Amino acid sequence: MDMDCKSAKAGVSVVILNWNGEKMLEKYLPDVVKYSDVDGVPAEVWVIDNASTDNSVDLIKRSFPMVRLVLLDRNYGFAGGYNKGLEQIDSDYLILLNSDVRVTDGWLTPVIRYMENNPEVAVCQPKLMSDRNPSFFEYAGAAGGYIDKYGYPFCRGRVFLDVEEDHGQYDDLQQIFWASGAALFVRTEVFKGVGGFDESFFAHMEEIDLCWRIRNSGYKIMYIPSSVVYHVGAATLKKENPFKTYLNFRNNLYMLYKNLPDHCFRKVMFIRVFLDFVSFMMFVLTFKFDAAAAVFKARRDYVRNRHKYVRQAERNNGDFPVKNFSIVFNYYILRRKTYDKLPL
Repeated sequence: MDMDCKSAKAGVSVVILNWNGEKMLEKYLPDVVKYSDVDGVPAEVWVIDNASTDNSVDLIKRSFPMVRLVLLDRNYGFAGGYNKGLEQIDSDYLILLNSDVRVTDGWLTPVIRYMENNPEVAVCQPKLMSDRNPSFFEYAGAAGGYIDKYGYPFCRGRVFLDVEEDHGQYDDLQQIFWASGAALFVRTEVFKGVGGFDESFFAHMEEIDLCWRIRNSGYKIMYIPSSVVYHVGAATLKKENPFKTYLNFRNNLYMLYKNLPDHCFRKVMFIRVFLDFVSFMMFVLTFKFDAAAAVFKARRDYVRNRHKYVRQAERNNGDFPVKNFSIVFNYYILRRKTYDKLPL
């Protein structure tokens, strides 16, 4: 690990994790530099580079000398890359930002103001819109995330693959269960206090696991609609990529094993065996054999490796903070495709 400049104490740091994202940095980093201030006070902008093999680092050094760099010795994935890079950053607030996010003028101020005035809030998410289709929410986080009774994630504004158009229907402050890792505001002390991301996840679901642990530490997670950003999405791994399917299924099982309270653990995990088998068969019947293999490998690796995780007593005896319905049943059987149609 190497840095091209010394860390300095700053109130707010915007931190981008990069791996071979030269084109994205060239397109989106100028606005991050231009618009990243809180009430006129500039935030620090950092890039943590996961041992890129393209010209990302040269681009930053040449065109963005004001951006601070942390250079890692290899690709540690999303979770490990952030954990290792953030060790070098000492700020009150961290904003973890994907390299394919277009920020807007004033995007930091309303969130940081809210967190300053509400010390019980540790994590926030802005309104996440699609940069490809700006009138629609973006898949990765939309207007804030939740999970159903069997651990499946969904968002206000996005249920499975159905993404809603924004008509102002989610322009209210809202407590949520998880905030998108595409644009995640978090108190540095809390992030580091819970141990950061789980590095064994590598990528995908790590922000939900992080938010669950933070919530179990007594903090709130909020959606702040007055802050708006635009996300391209799937810039590193496309939605249909089998490795992405594998990570999503495996990491979701890891997350449930770690965090589910004892009183519902056996029931939820038993039903998940059935639901994952249904997913496997759906992929087979639609000739998506690589995806089917990914589901099989995810369950195999979960069974092999779950013993490595500790189910801590304070979590196991707590509540399961979910929406008390099956999103799978509502979406596929009852055909409820938007958040407002769900039995909330």
